[in-house]
Amino acid sequence: MRSRKKKGLILVLVVALVFSIWTLYPSRDRSPGIVHALEDFEAISGTEDSRSYEYYLTTHSNTAKPEQTVRIEGEAYAQTDGDGFEVVQGYAGLDGSAVITPETGSIRWDVPVQVSGLYHLRIHYYPVAGKSSGIERRLELNGEVPFRGADVLLFDRVWGNRENSIRRDDRGNDLRPRQVEQPEWQIASFKDSAGYFEEPFQFYFEKGNQQLSLTSLRESMAIDYIELYQEEDIPSYADVEKVYASRGLTEASSLMLKVQGEQAVSKSSPTLAPISDRSSPSLEPYDVSKIRVNAIGGINWKLPGEWIEWEVEVPEDGLYQIALKVKQDQLRGVYATRSLTINGQVPFKEMKRLRFNYSPAWQTQVLGSSEEKPYLFHLEKGTHRLRMTVTLGDIAPLLRTVESSVLELNEMYRKILMITSKTPDPLRDYQLERRIPEMTEVFERQADTLRSVADYLEQATGEQSDKVAILHAMVVQLEDMAARPETVPKRLDTFKINVGGLGTWILSVREQPITLDYLVVSSPDEALPRAEASVFQQVKHEMGAYVASYTEDYDSIGNVEQKQDSITVWITTGRDQAQVLKGLIDDSFTPETDVSVQLRLVPPNILLPATLAGEGPDVAMQMGEDIPVNYAMRNAAADLSTFPDFEEIADRFRASGLTPYRYNDGVYALPEQQQFPMLFYRKDVLSELELEPPKTWQDVYNAIAVLQKHNMEFYLPIEDTLNNANLVPNATFAMLLYQNDGTFYAEDQKKSALDSEISMDAFKRWTQFYTNYKFPLKADFPNRFRTGEMPIGIADYTTYNMLTVMAPEIRNLWDFTIVPGTELPDGSIRHEVASSTSAVMMLENANNKEAAWKFMKWWTDKQTQIEYGREMEGLMGAAARYPTANIEALEQLPWPVKDYQNLEKQWEWVQGIPQVPGGYFTGRHLDNAFRKVVNANENPREALSDYVLYIDDEIELKRKEFNLK
Repeated sequence: MRSRKKKGLILVLVVALVFSIWTLYPSRDRSPGIVHALEDFEAISGTEDSRSYEYYLTTHSNTAKPEQTVRIEGEAYAQTDGDGFEVVQGYAGLDGSAVITPETGSIRWDVPVQVSGLYHLRIHYYPVAGKSSGIERRLELNGEVPFRGADVLLFDRVWGNRENSIRRDDRGNDLRPRQVEQPEWQIASFKDSAGYFEEPFQFYFEKGNQQLSLTSLRESMAIDYIELYQEEDIPSYADVEKVYASRGLTEASSLMLKVQGEQAVSKSSPTLAPISDRSSPSLEPYDVSKIRVNAIGGINWKLPGEWIEWEVEVPEDGLYQIALKVKQDQLRGVYATRSLTINGQVPFKEMKRLRFNYSPAWQTQVLGSSEEKPYLFHLEKGTHRLRMTVTLGDIAPLLRTVESSVLELNEMYRKILMITSKTPDPLRDYQLERRIPEMTEVFERQADTLRSVADYLEQATGEQSDKVAILHAMVVQLEDMAARPETVPKRLDTFKINVGGLGTWILSVREQPITLDYLVVSSPDEALPRAEASVFQQVKHEMGAYVASYTEDYDSIGNVEQKQDSITVWITTGRDQAQVLKGLIDDSFTPETDVSVQLRLVPPNILLPATLAGEGPDVAMQMGEDIPVNYAMRNAAADLSTFPDFEEIADRFRASGLTPYRYNDGVYALPEQQQFPMLFYRKDVLSELELEPPKTWQDVYNAIAVLQKHNMEFYLPIEDTLNNANLVPNATFAMLLYQNDGTFYAEDQKKSALDSEISMDAFKRWTQFYTNYKFPLKADFPNRFRTGEMPIGIADYTTYNMLTVMAPEIRNLWDFTIVPGTELPDGSIRHEVASSTSAVMMLENANNKEAAWKFMKWWTDKQTQIEYGREMEGLMGAAARYPTANIEALEQLPWPVKDYQNLEKQWEWVQGIPQVPGGYFTGRHLDNAFRKVVNANENPREALSDYVLYIDDEIELKRKEFNLK
């Protein structure tokens, strides 16, 4: 009997296990949305959204596509709005006239259309010298943006290596080639800047005189003409083969041409500079210990629309095969896609979607249906240009589908949140299925949609991976919540996490990186070179690398040339930053000043012991705000104000940038970076709530009432206090303090000023956000901003870079502006904020102070800061946009004009926080007083008064220690 029960229990467990697996990895047969063709996704992804491009095409699906081409000459514009528009003749070698459109303003043309229908648009343009970023324009037809996507059209610049050959430093390492703009006249179609639509946009024009306007969003461009036209049909390879046969074209023989990837002649972005890859000794060129520039692409060549172009010269007419030595080791469970053009034309349809499957090893991939049957390309004798462009290909409709799902699920999450709050009562039935009738239908529909996406990826790649795991997890949860809606409140946190995971999935799948070593153009009878290293080569490589780890100094950055005058500079950031800086030094500083620089990459905490031991540098970079004055107190930092041209150099920065480095009538550092808070807000969510971005703190209180009514939150910055030894004063408190004429220290800086009435009032108002309004003490603002549950907040302005790159699903749905201010009796508003900075400082024991001062002046100069900022953004992307402290340099970095104007407005209100002896107690005890009020219900005035005593004691103690009166 016991044995029978035991067997029965085992059977039940087995059935349960099988059921759970079946639920987690559902059978393809049970999904009604299985994808038999990619077109199935077109019907899913946003056709109900009246602002989407899909809806626009559906609306005009029965419209003709006229064959005629309509050209609009640039100089024949009807109207301009703004200054700087100019008609020029023969611009940059153009045969004829063009109009220069500046980085602001709009221009309108009248378009005579003979036949109503859908047309493509293309433009013949020249990128006018500017801030080195992509050119952006907004298109309007008859005064309206026709669909979402036409509001931001992107036009490329052309970049190339500055030198034709790779230079080396004095230690034998290759130097990464600097990228310089190589502007030229280009023809570009109006396409989706996000890459979600492979084909150029189609626009509907009625018969008659239509108006076409372009509004500048970023950068200047010269326009020769705009054309309405129809894209030509691209033949398939089977059709092209028939043409080969009819023309009697024959295969080339006994010929192999190898083009190294790093020898690309042009690119669409400075991020596409050649790279050094040390993953295999089979790479060309190769060295076991030295840096060799031997590949191109990698994680830098990943965003839709980015292209790289190579030149190949063939000695005779014929049919050739093309092969690539590539590695795609980033996208497991998905594939990277490229399109290929030769001399600006797609040779046949199959070249629009070249697929590169995941492989951790290098492989030689022949372009063709198989290695046995490669595609053949007809190349005439002479030079040809091969361009490979990142395209989403088959992945594009999947991404549009998932992005549409994310937006709908986030909207549903906010609706649920409005009813349940973020901490639902576990014993209460909220009856969500009745209060949100569409909830279960949305869950079921999106579960089917996401399952279809996962099924397609599994079928296309033949494997399951982490790229489909998040989709399956979301499907399981959605189906279960649809079946049991009463459990939704308890599962709200995991639901939010999974939806956030979908947003990250979009980001990771949209990026399509591959690394390329070389291209081979050869006759079909030639054997292709081996892609991977032999076992002997690999063993030799590993042994050599092991020996080199003891013999090579990887902390020093080599010099191109040595000069008699030399200084030592320490930098504490990464090697990429150090290499960029060293390149700038060798290019401009050393030739201009005849001073060579020994640049070393060091950990941040090594400066103090090195200085005490007399082994410190002449100049230290990337120093924290507290370090220069602390060294000055100990006579270890040089006073820069003693140099005769100091005041001239100081004019490069706002006064607030120098405030933390002033001490005892001296200045002990120059600011490199300066960051300050801005107000971020979700335009779509605030519109739903009928709110405007708050201009004053009273507006903030009014907005809080509306947000909390809908169980949403306003974010205020609060520092992580895991290590509060050098905690900076809170940004919100500093805002409230400075906007009411408060200060952190008394005028003589001998004691704290936090015991003043202004400070007490600011502290009380600050703490009330957390005691009365229950603001969270800890929040992941960027992610909660993405979901919309925290649709407005104050954060450092560099959050802009993060959101631009990491939240593609909410692009164009958010903005930032100056922080809320304090309204004065006369009606004016003050918007002061405090900044944080990093600095470059000179050590007192510098051997050659004149040479060190030359370096500091060069480094903080406008042109150097611009070049460094552009190089870093070119190397690491928009997320690495440099927050320079140089006023003129920030204006020249690639910010959209409107966003820079907002930054400039806020920067005018920025104030710095002084550094004083013992000042590290200010931020620490301000936070302690805050915690005492919020966590222990202490009276704000009493709590702050108690801790001000500690601050004053420490300031007095330190002043005695350094013999200050």
